[in-house]
Amino acid sequence: MELLALVTVLLLAHAVAYLAWTAAARRRQSRCYLLDYVCHKPSDDRKVSTEAAGAVIERSKRLGLPEYRFLLRVIVRSGIGEETYAPRNVLDGREGEPTHGDSLGEMEDFFGDSIAELFARTGFGPRDVDVLVINASMFSPDPSLASMIVRRYGMREDVAAYSLAGMGCSAGLVSLDLARNALATRPRALALVVSTESIAPNWYTGTDKSMMLANCLFRCGGAAVLVTNDPVLRGRAKMELGCLVRANIAANDDAHACALQREDDDGTVGISLSKALPKAAVRAFAANLRRLAPRILPITELARFAAQLLITKKLLRRRATAATATKHTGGDGPRINFKTGVDHFCLHPGGTAVIEAVKRSLGLDDDDVEPARMTLHRWGNTSASSLWYVLSYMEAKGRLRRGDKVLMVTFGSGFKCNSCVWEVTGDMADKGAWADCIDAYPPENTANPYMEKYSWINDVDGDRLII
Repeated sequence: MELLALVTVLLLAHAVAYLAWTAAARRRQSRCYLLDYVCHKPSDDRKVSTEAAGAVIERSKRLGLPEYRFLLRVIVRSGIGEETYAPRNVLDGREGEPTHGDSLGEMEDFFGDSIAELFARTGFGPRDVDVLVINASMFSPDPSLASMIVRRYGMREDVAAYSLAGMGCSAGLVSLDLARNALATRPRALALVVSTESIAPNWYTGTDKSMMLANCLFRCGGAAVLVTNDPVLRGRAKMELGCLVRANIAANDDAHACALQREDDDGTVGISLSKALPKAAVRAFAANLRRLAPRILPITELARFAAQLLITKKLLRRRATAATATKHTGGDGPRINFKTGVDHFCLHPGGTAVIEAVKRSLGLDDDDVEPARMTLHRWGNTSASSLWYVLSYMEAKGRLRRGDKVLMVTFGSGFKCNSCVWEVTGDMADKGAWADCIDAYPPENTANPYMEKYSWINDVDGDRLII
C-alpha cells in the first residue's frame, strides 16, 4: 500500500509538472512580437488634389445642385487633405466602368512595393514565412489574394495562407488575432499579416447621399506586418502584443445597418454610412472596454472607478425623476482613466465624427488624438490598414519609448470594435511612409481648400455645374 501511495504521489507530481510545463510552453508560443511593418505609399500620380477631386465630381452627370452642395460640405468637413491617393481608374475617368484588371493592378502595386520592402528591412525572405494572413474587405478574387502573394514571392508549399473578406475597417486586428492563434500551434514561427482595401471597383457613382460619403473618406493604402512567436527574436522586435479583445454587436439591427453594402433605388451598389455610425461605434467600444479594462488597468484605478460608480448609483436613486438626475449629472457617469494603464492611443481614423466620439468616451485631449487626425488628413481612411499609419506617425514623431504601452482601437462594419495593447520593447525611430512630410505635421491649419477653390454659384448650365 505504501508503494502504491508513493507511485500515486509521483504520478500526480509528474502530471502537475507536465501540465505546468505545457501551460508555460503555450504561453511562450502564444506570445506575439512585432518585428517590423511597412505602410504603402502609392506613386504621386495617384494623389487626389483639389482639382482632381473637383474633376471627378464635376463629370458625374447624375448629380444635381443639391448633391454637389452636399459633397462640397462633406469634403470640407471631412478632415482629409490634398495628398491622399485614389486608384488609377478613378483618376482616369473610368470610375463608373471598373475592370477586374483595375482591382488586380491596385493590389499588385501594393504587393510589389510594401511586402518586398518589409522583407528587405527585416532580412527575412518569403520562404521563411510560416503563416500568411491577408484582409481586403471589398475584393475577393479567385484564386485568392493570399495565393497571389504566395505565387508572386515563391513561398513554401506548406505555408498556412488565409484570405479574409467582408470584415470592414476592423479587419486589421482580426487578421492579427488569426495570425497569433495560428502561431500558437507552431513553435518559433513567422507570420506575415497584410491589410489593404480595393477602392477601384467600389467607387459609388449614384446619388444616394448616405452612399456618397464613402467616396469622400476612403482612399488607397495598405500595410504589411511581420510578427513572430520566437522568443529568440524578441531582441529584434519593436513591440510585444499584450492582449487583444474583440467585440461584435451585429445582433443589434441599427448597428448592423450603419455601415452596409447595398443597392440604391437605381440599382447602383455602394457602401451606405448612416448617421447612427458614431453612436454604434461608441456602443461597440463600450462592449469592448468592459473586457479590456480589467486586463490593462491597475487595480487602484478599477477600485476608484467602482467606488465612484457605487456612489453615483446611490445618488441617482435619491433623485425624484430621471430628468432631475440628468440635470444634476449632465448625463455623464464616472469615467475610467485609461491613461493609468496606457501611454498612447492609436485610434482608427475612420472620420472626424468617430475620432471625436472616441475622444469624448475616453476623456482624451487633442494630443492623444493628434496621430489619428493627422493620418486622416494625410492618407484618408485606408480601411483596415489605417491603424498602422497612425502607429507610424507616432514612431516618426519619436513618441514611442521602451516600456510604453500603446492601445490600438479599430471599428468596422458589423458593427465591430477590436482593440489590442502593445508594449514597446525595441527602438522605434523609423519615419516610414511619413518620411517626406512628418516635419510639416501637424500643420497650423488642416482645413482643405475645396471651399475656397470651388465656391458654388446657384446655377446649372445643362448638366455641367458653373464654377
